Amino acid sequence: MSNSIPVGAADPARRMAEIISPPNPSKLSQLAARYRGATVEDLDPPSALSCHPTDPISHALLSAFERDYTHLTVISPTNRALLGYLSIPHLRTLLAEGKVSETEEVSQAMVKFRRKGRVYKVITMDTPLEELEMFFNGEGVQGGSKQEFAVVTDERRRFVLGVATRTDLEEFARRRPA
Repeated sequence: MSNSIPVGAADPARRMAEIISPPNPSKLSQLAARYRGATVEDLDPPSALSCHPTDPISHALLSAFERDYTHLTVISPTNRALLGYLSIPHLRTLLAEGKVSETEEVSQAMVKFRRKGRVYKVITMDTPLEELEMFFNGEGVQGGSKQEFAVVTDERRRFVLGVATRTDLEEFARRRPA
């Protein structure tokens, strides 16, 4: 069963299988041998650090700096819905170029998730690491673009549990004996 569901689906569990075709089986088996059954939970991803779209950019920068985070999730202050994310490296570029200032709201610099007509890959603590690597490489993802991080949620996408980065996966693979 696929871990992709459309944003706003009334019954995501029922529709998951109809959304996306399974990833390349031969590539998946090669990666499965590399990770030997490990899941996202084995990465021990840090808890997500969230901010609100109305927070000042300076607050988001300070929060990320204190915890050495490269990405912050942006959530709604009213219902905690995931609205998008803030990439700290990109934010630093925007600040250096004068496109935003530290006194502006996070909403001016965040990447907003497109909700209509998009299918998102759901990454949970139980997602095998081979699927996570394929996600980072843009395989099995609508649009096929490479990803630098994944928001880790529960199966029904109600709670943000953490953030896993490509670097986390690379470090895990490097530390794990062959």
